[in-house]
Amino acid sequence: MQLKVNSDPQIVPFLKWPGGKRWFVNNYCNLLPSSYNTYIEPFLGSGAVYFYLKPNKAILSDLNPDVIAVYGSIKTDFKFIKRSLQYHQRKHNEDYYYQVRKKKTISECQQGSKMLYLNRTCFNGIYRVNQNGEFNVPIGSKQAVLLDTDNFESISKLLQSADIFKSDFEVVIDKAKSGDFVFADPPYTVRHNLNGFIKYNEQLFSWEDQERLAAALLRAKNRGVKIVLTNANHSSIKELYEGLGFHLQVVSRYSSIAANGANRKQFEELVILSHPNK
Repeated sequence: MQLKVNSDPQIVPFLKWPGGKRWFVNNYCNLLPSSYNTYIEPFLGSGAVYFYLKPNKAILSDLNPDVIAVYGSIKTDFKFIKRSLQYHQRKHNEDYYYQVRKKKTISECQQGSKMLYLNRTCFNGIYRVNQNGEFNVPIGSKQAVLLDTDNFESISKLLQSADIFKSDFEVVIDKAKSGDFVFADPPYTVRHNLNGFIKYNEQLFSWEDQERLAAALLRAKNRGVKIVLTNANHSSIKELYEGLGFHLQVVSRYSSIAANGANRKQFEELVILSHPNK
């Protein structure tokens, strides 16, 4: 059983991703379990919690093929990714951005390099595709393709002990066994603690998906799996998990102590635990 954090140097997440959880590990790492067997993350995204914990054994998954490609390519050939980003850096301008955006890739490494280049130079780091599954976000103002925090060699070393694959979350959660730890950070169907269903998010992750996730996590909890789930602090989410034996805790999005009460309420999120926080 591995302890919560190993002693390797800090690894900074390399993707800019909506809903990233750097704020969570900076302020609420005490909510993560102190020990577990396999770390399992079914909505990988930027992997902030994974890179904070640096587990010895992990199962990492996402339904986004570009996310899986960039992790897989860094795992198998981080030197290619570094060389490719250096090339993108030298060539980067508006025309080049749109050439890369429409270019078809033929290997996982090419797909991973393209994903990372576009993620770092597109408008606000947004990930959006059209009906044909083609990335269609315009160029942004950022010019840096390579970052001072990049440490692809250490990331590749860490990923050697991780199984990475594209999958629906339910399949991945059902792999969890007693003593494993599932960290789940699904797309938020509702806008934090404000009322209002977000139609765009409903297309990405429907309310039926939220119910399916709760059922999968309940099955895992009953098998003895440790669970931490983050979600919007919304009455619909509370009602979904209350009565299932989970422990709910409200946290502030940016700080554990917010000076302004209105702002604190606006940025609250909900953390759902399989066991009480001590």
